[in-house]
Amino acid sequence: MTDLAKRALLKFSALTAMAASVALVGCGKTEEPAPAPAAPAAEPAAAPKPEPLKIAFAYIGPVGDGGWTFAHDNGRKALEQEFGDKIATSYVENVPEAADAERVFRDMVAQGNKLIFGTTFGYMESMLKVAKDHPEVKFEHATGYKQAENMRTYDSRTYEGAYMAGVIAGGMTKSNTLGVVGSVPIPEVLRNLNSFTLGAQSVNPKIKTRVVWVNAWFDTAKETEAAQSLINQGADVLFQNTDSSAVLQTAGKNNKMAFGWDSDMTAYAPEAHLASAIINWAPYYKQAVQEALDGSWKGGGHVWLGVKDGAIDLVSISDKVPAELKAKAEQVKAGLADGSFAIWKGPIRNQAGKEVLKADQVADDDFLRGIDFYVKGVEGKIPSAK
Repeated sequence: MTDLAKRALLKFSALTAMAASVALVGCGKTEEPAPAPAAPAAEPAAAPKPEPLKIAFAYIGPVGDGGWTFAHDNGRKALEQEFGDKIATSYVENVPEAADAERVFRDMVAQGNKLIFGTTFGYMESMLKVAKDHPEVKFEHATGYKQAENMRTYDSRTYEGAYMAGVIAGGMTKSNTLGVVGSVPIPEVLRNLNSFTLGAQSVNPKIKTRVVWVNAWFDTAKETEAAQSLINQGADVLFQNTDSSAVLQTAGKNNKMAFGWDSDMTAYAPEAHLASAIINWAPYYKQAVQEALDGSWKGGGHVWLGVKDGAIDLVSISDKVPAELKAKAEQVKAGLADGSFAIWKGPIRNQAGKEVLKADQVADDDFLRGIDFYVKGVEGKIPSAK
């Protein structure tokens, strides 16, 4: 083969190999790109936080009265501690027992409150009227006796605290004359001043009780004037069914003795203070709110709590009180707590000497709610309630 032929053959072989190489590349499987990583799954949307239960309180006096309204507001604060952001509370103070109460209740409804507490007897008719117009709202009335499907009543057995205070008063008086500043002559108040007298007579049968009525729950000027009048009439130990500390302070200024009422009033006149008959509204308020939250709340009933429920107590008994007298009061408290002692147990006679409870007869709640008389030993006449 000539050199020319050899070169031609080599050139042909080179071109053939190049073509085969190109063909292999063209027919080869191309590599697929790696799939993009999957997007993370979206987090489920958080359930909306339930709206708090809106609760409103109407108060007859100022929250700083040191007595009745102060005790209710302490109960409201206990709710906030107990339930936190599950509830939202508010209050209106100094709401009179008049037509203005209805306006306040309607305003509370308009603001979205679903549970409303009216904390004095005189709100009863106004609350009943508003409750009828707003069946979607729950109403609670303190010390009343009228109910509806969406309104119930509640009370504390304040007469138990009054009786225990009376035990101490009966042992501390030197004149055998006790003085009571009364607010409004309704069964609730008559029950308290009578129980105070019965407690005093249990340790001192010679006790006489004088009463001055002020026809107001919170009026420091009238309370002061009434207390001074009782002292001028010979009373050396004073009791009250009014809301301020004026009676205790007046006793202190006259070197006499007195009791705190509804709240611990020691600080207002420690030199005159014998003890305080207090109310703890927290147990009932917690019960009512829990029922509203869990759907078990029912209207139409009445709840009445006392010593055995942790709602009533006699506290801050003065060191001036002899040990045996303290022990007597503590014995009564223990009996009320376990049910072995009844305050209203016969024989009990009214002011005119008529037997209202026979020997060993124990008053039921219907009897207690209807008391409209003075017991024997209370002087004066009962005025008409205003």
